[in-house]
Amino acid sequence: MNGIYALEDGTVFRGAGFGARATMCGEAVFNTSMTGYQEILTDPSYKGQIVAMTYPQIGNYGINPADVESWRPHVTGFVVRELSTAPSNWRSEITLPEYLNKNGIPAIQGVDTRALTKILRVKGAMKSCLSTEDLSDKEAVQRARDWKGIVGVDYVKEVTHREAFAWDPDDQQSGNWKIARDAAGEMQYRDELPPADIPIVAFDFGMKYNILRRLRQHGFRVQVVPATATANDVMKYKPRGVFLSNGPGDPEALDYAHKSVRELIGHVPMFGICLGNQILGFAYGGKTFKLMFGHRGANQPVKDICTGKVVITSQNHGFAVEPKTLNNSEVEVSQINLNDQTVEGMRHKKHPIFSVQYHPEASPGPHDAGYLFNDFRQLILKHEGRN
Repeated sequence: MNGIYALEDGTVFRGAGFGARATMCGEAVFNTSMTGYQEILTDPSYKGQIVAMTYPQIGNYGINPADVESWRPHVTGFVVRELSTAPSNWRSEITLPEYLNKNGIPAIQGVDTRALTKILRVKGAMKSCLSTEDLSDKEAVQRARDWKGIVGVDYVKEVTHREAFAWDPDDQQSGNWKIARDAAGEMQYRDELPPADIPIVAFDFGMKYNILRRLRQHGFRVQVVPATATANDVMKYKPRGVFLSNGPGDPEALDYAHKSVRELIGHVPMFGICLGNQILGFAYGGKTFKLMFGHRGANQPVKDICTGKVVITSQNHGFAVEPKTLNNSEVEVSQINLNDQTVEGMRHKKHPIFSVQYHPEASPGPHDAGYLFNDFRQLILKHEGRN
């Protein structure tokens, strides 16, 4: 298939199409991760976006359905420099083109992704159109310009699970991956899990499965609720803590989530990441703003203001909390991004609540910030006077 990728500023890239035969519009963004394309494809935070990978060769280890991050891929389109034609991995079950075709997602290879990234870094994330059908340059650019954009749009209701559910009640999905043999010589692929002794509720704003795995690995028994759940819905489960997940779109459009979280403040310990951090910002009375080209990749440096410690983090977001809008007598900025000084973490001064803008569960990315799940556990125990 012929492929075309057009930006609203008139820039056009031509290449070879793969995946589904379709025409899709979305926000043009780039991700700097070297691995983890299948996790990126299935991260609900990418709803409404066409993702370009800056690493040049993609698809070389195929697709392994056991490691996907949600119930389906959510990207609108996919852009790569070179598609690997001979994927090789013992866990792979399907090729990248087959996977995208199966899920109706168009993609293009042969694009100078370095040039594309430089354009987006200078001009910012733009509306775009990707087509593997017979579109002219003019038509593709016009479709990009006509697309509604991402600001003010609620994508959370499109990616959240519709019904509440208990995560992994039989402990079959959460063990940390490993390759080892037991005393009898049988292969073992999962670590032993600790007792699930702390019940919590997790809001699904577009949650990655690896977050749920990490919570279970730290002894949490997780009840997942839809994004539209009210504070009363949450408290019926008698949770000892509440988790606020990542998710897509503009956080300002989620007034129902702002309200629910605001009503939970002071009643239960909370931990939020990514979109959850931004929703807490609104619950605190603050605002967010759109970043020029967002933070998307596995190499974002974050500094803890109190300790001075720096961690390298995995991130995927296009909005950030505006610190000047926060009530400084109740909320403090606890972490900042060392590239642009934006808010990367907040902590409530009176209640047991903290949040970060990045992904401590990684997948893909470094595990520097994995300690935060244990911090959440210790926060709950301290709140209850148990440590």
